[in-house]
Amino acid sequence: MLDKAIKFFIMLTCAIVGGAALHQASPFLISYINLEFFRIETGIFELTLASLVCILAGALIGGLAGWFISPFLIGKLKNFTSFVEKQLSKMPINDVIAGAVGLAIGLIIANLLGSAFARIPIVGNYIPIIFSIVLGYLGVKLTIKKRKEITGSFDFIKEIIRNREAAKSASKEPEKVVEEPLQEIPPVEKAKVNLVKLQENNNKNYKLLDTNVIIDGRIADICKTGFLEGTLLIPVFVLEELQYIADSSDTLRRVRGRRGLDVLQKIREDETNLDVEIMNVDFDDVQGVDSKLVRLAQKLGGKIITNDFNLNKVAQLRGVDVLNINELSNAVKPVVIPGETMKVQVVKDGKEPGQGVAYLDDGTMIVIENGHRYLSRTISVEVTSALQTSAGRMIFAKPR
Repeated sequence: MLDKAIKFFIMLTCAIVGGAALHQASPFLISYINLEFFRIETGIFELTLASLVCILAGALIGGLAGWFISPFLIGKLKNFTSFVEKQLSKMPINDVIAGAVGLAIGLIIANLLGSAFARIPIVGNYIPIIFSIVLGYLGVKLTIKKRKEITGSFDFIKEIIRNREAAKSASKEPEKVVEEPLQEIPPVEKAKVNLVKLQENNNKNYKLLDTNVIIDGRIADICKTGFLEGTLLIPVFVLEELQYIADSSDTLRRVRGRRGLDVLQKIREDETNLDVEIMNVDFDDVQGVDSKLVRLAQKLGGKIITNDFNLNKVAQLRGVDVLNINELSNAVKPVVIPGETMKVQVVKDGKEPGQGVAYLDDGTMIVIENGHRYLSRTISVEVTSALQTSAGRMIFAKPR
């Protein structure tokens, strides 16, 4: 049904174009055919018989042309819509909305600027078109790229409104209405009081969990071993970020977020010597979950458990102790020495020509010199050297 409707509109458009084109040619027809019959006024929109014949003939020819080319145009239209649909399906709905808003803003600015340049002779009619294309594209790209910052500004406004509502509700109490003015009620007073009380409990030995280490999942197994002691602290802003990831429109991010929530539930349910606390505290003057985590660790004198390399460095620079589970994992891996032999399976090519790559059971990567020819085979290799970094261990070897 849709194809028939599109075909009808294509034929109608071609008929209108054909009729208009031949109508312009009617004066030439009259000049070549010197018959008074064609000069007779028909009474229809002040058209002569020659003009009416030209319009009907052009409409007929255009309609037939539209009937023949409509299957080709419909096929191209379907391919284009399918391509656009695939591209939009790959984008999160937040990016689609941000792109649409950016396009609208770009077109509005282009319209305002184009009207100022439209009076330029010759090129004035084309400048608004160029502005619309360029500024529309820039609007889409910039809003998608800066979407998080834009939504963060709205979150800031929401936080201000929430704080005002909290202040108004608190001001309804009789004793506070009379004694304290509304503007003297600090919105984060509760958080400051909690921090002061927690600083007095030095024996709790807080370990703060960040988002990455929760999603990683190994922290649950480490807690079972009993190597950690004290209290595991999960700030509410970490929980909010996990919930934001779990509600994401992107499938991979949504799975990772739900996995992090499952890991937290597992830690709370397992019987270990660790206490698990969720602290309802936030820092309105700090942007970013990592920065808030470092600030909270400084105030409590606690340690951060993470596997994030950047957070590890920032926390150390600000004087906060960090427990990096990647470093723990590397520390308990078996040590290999040059000259040691082992059997491995070459699974892929290396970065350099002729290299092969294999992996141990613990995930350690082995780069094999001239290992490309042994691809998908299990061979014996001899260790030549080993490189240890905070991100992991890399072993270099050669075939025996």
